[in-house]
Amino acid sequence: QVQLVESGGGWVQPGGSLRLSCAASGSTRSIMTWAWYRQPQGKQRELVAAIHSGAVINYADSVKDRFTISRENDNNAVYLQMTSLQPEDTAVYYCKGVGRRKDYWGQGTQVTVSS
Repeated sequence: QVQLVESGGGWVQPGGSLRLSCAASGSTRSIMTWAWYRQPQGKQRELVAAIHSGAVINYADSVKDRFTISRENDNNAVYLQMTSLQPEDTAVYYCKGVGRRKDYWGQGTQVTVSS
C-alpha cells in the first residue's frame, strides 16, 4: 500500500506561483509513474503532468512552460511547481501514483487563483 498526502495549495493572485507537494509513504518503490491531476468544480478530472520511470515527462498543453513536475530520487515525494497562474488553473489538485498492480490517489489540495 501507498499513502499520498498533498499540501501547498491555497489562494494566489493571477500571475502568482505555488508549489504543491505530495508526500508518499509505504511501498513507494512500486510506483512507476507519478502524476498530478486537477478537477475544476463541476468538471472532469484532467491530467496536468506526469513523470515516468526513466524521467520521461508529459504536460497538458494548457500548463506547458508554466508548470514543472519533479520527484525525489527516493520516490517518497513529488512536486508541482506552478508559475504564471491564471483563474482557469483553479481546481482541486490530486497526486497519483501508478503502481505495478494498482493506482493510488491523495485526498487533493485546493488551488484558487483570483484577484
